[in-house]
Amino acid sequence: MSKLLVKGLHVSIEGKEILKGVDLSVRSGEVHAIMGPNGGGKSTLASALMGHPKYAITSGDVTLDGKSILALDASKRARAGIFLAFQYPQEVQGVSLESFLRMAYNAVHAKQISPLEFRPILEGKMALLGVDGAFAGRYLNDGFSGGEKKRAEILQMAVLEPKIAILDETDSGLDVTALQKVGEGICRIASETGAGCVIITHYERILRYVKPGFTHVMLGGRIVKSGGFELVSQIEKRGYDWLKQAQAPEERTSG
Repeated sequence: MSKLLVKGLHVSIEGKEILKGVDLSVRSGEVHAIMGPNGGGKSTLASALMGHPKYAITSGDVTLDGKSILALDASKRARAGIFLAFQYPQEVQGVSLESFLRMAYNAVHAKQISPLEFRPILEGKMALLGVDGAFAGRYLNDGFSGGEKKRAEILQMAVLEPKIAILDETDSGLDVTALQKVGEGICRIASETGAGCVIITHYERILRYVKPGFTHVMLGGRIVKSGGFELVSQIEKRGYDWLKQAQAPEERTSG
């Protein structure tokens, strides 16, 4: 049983404070959704958790299984068991998806398994997610549709089997069919591996397929409300304006 604990996290970018005291706890097998409008701090939280050097943590702590990860760089955090799926995956010509996944697997697990040894691992994960075998032979994200890029990241998540997976706007730019496939993939991985998942999104649409057990709303760099899946339905009906009163008085008066 693993646990990611974010406690009183303050994060600044170029001297400007973005996160203003975030508290969050995610355990193995739990699926959390973090919702909110643009500028609320959601993607900043994802990048800070993964150790992006641009984001300065000015106070607070982040622990994984009781140990602080703040001194670890992004690669060491990945080896510790944290995975981040980006909003805009990069294209890499000349490197097949299978080769990339094997390199990532070796880096995270501190192993040097051969392509022959890796193939059964990859085939098992593709079967779990219903991914065609030919998909792995294509260059990484080169010519991929939006849905294919996101499915490639979900496949990467399945291969790496992280303790905690952070999915930053995985639903961005996806049509209904792609949303369903990505959402079902997240559910299968969470069930199969027991990973804790944090889904960061503006909208409720991907959450219809994932149905998180925990929902949090970020406004002004803070989590202003938490609840269960029913909170997703409330946001769908009412938007975010009704939650602004939960912000600190100074945040409301400053606009």
